Amino acid sequence: MLNNRFALILVTALAPAIWGTTYLVTTEFLPPGRPLLAAVIRALPAGLLLVALTRRLPQGDWWWRSLVLGTLNIGAFLALLFVAAYRLPGGVAATLGALQPLIVAGLSTGLLGERLNRRTVLAGVAGVLGVSLLVLQSDARLDALGVAAAAGGAVVMATGVVLSKRWTSPAPLLATTGWQLVAGGLVLVPVALAVEGAPPPSLSGANLAGYGYLALIGAAIAYALWFRGIRALAATHVTFLGLLSPVVATLLGWLVLGQRLTAWQLLGAAIVLAAVVFAQRRTGRRQPAKPPFTTGVSPSHAHAGTPVLDGTGTARPFTSTPGCPQATSSTTSTGTTSTAVRTRMIGSPRFPLTTPAGHTPSAAHPVQRLTGSAESGPVPARRCDLGGVIMEPCGSRPGGADSARGGA
Repeated sequence: MLNNRFALILVTALAPAIWGTTYLVTTEFLPPGRPLLAAVIRALPAGLLLVALTRRLPQGDWWWRSLVLGTLNIGAFLALLFVAAYRLPGGVAATLGALQPLIVAGLSTGLLGERLNRRTVLAGVAGVLGVSLLVLQSDARLDALGVAAAAGGAVVMATGVVLSKRWTSPAPLLATTGWQLVAGGLVLVPVALAVEGAPPPSLSGANLAGYGYLALIGAAIAYALWFRGIRALAATHVTFLGLLSPVVATLLGWLVLGQRLTAWQLLGAAIVLAAVVFAQRRTGRRQPAKPPFTTGVSPSHAHAGTPVLDGTGTARPFTSTPGCPQATSSTTSTGTTSTAVRTRMIGSPRFPLTTPAGHTPSAAHPVQRLTGSAESGPVPARRCDLGGVIMEPCGSRPGGADSARGGA
């Protein structure tokens, strides 16, 4: 179970790692000044491809839910990210985006019923600190509209993550991912046309390769992995993985573009990785104490709540039946008759014992056998496996007869 969860976390982490390559692909392969066009080409073709492959369309509420989720996770998020990128230094925008795990944790308390614990808060604060050391420059300037856009982007993406967890689609994962990509792309089309105008008349081979990478790898595959993680893991755990994007972007800038890494950036990267790992640790839940179970104790001597074995060998709490305080209730298969029976745990069937002298089960009450069937008439008391049960009708034995067996 632990290995499966660890593998799922690693696979989900591939999504933000892929998104961390977006900066490199955009600067090296795409035409300049067209971020919204890149967002549209990244989302819409990928979504149409997934819908065509799965041949599934939304049904019922999932028409408007797909629109809401696609707008939050893709359309509105990328639009606000574009505004923040143009009005703020990249480090400021990334630092504000690092607030997303804390926002998800807060929203999860109300929408998902998750408890906000100290571990999550500490990991969230450490994540913001690590990202700021990684990408924030000392001479960074602030712009009110840019700050609002960056913070708004973190809020809409966080809301999308929480609602994606709350609304579980009955459709296949790829189909749901395709619906959101199509919805987000359609929301971005009018915004891109209004802000950037018509697409460029011609694209180079490098441009086409860059757009193809963003659509196939950066959208279709990455978002499918992301939404799969949201389905299987806690929303808060998934959103902390998003902090890996600036780490990957910085690392690629150093490896591919020859950018210099400072000691503060290395410290920031280490803090981010520690926060991500720390956040993935599940808080241990203390199991409620179980009542002691002692083989050989007769339920006729037990109090309510003491576990006894039923006919299937399952331990269940002992409950009293009105009129027979030392018995459990059992409904027989003879019509609608409800017969109160006394359940007793006994010894091994390897040495069957005879019915004690002077004890004759009442013929007026059916006796429920261990197989779950019932029959009327005098049936000898039966014994079963060690820790098994014997069920007798109330009133079939004289008072104190159980003591004669020594509470077997």
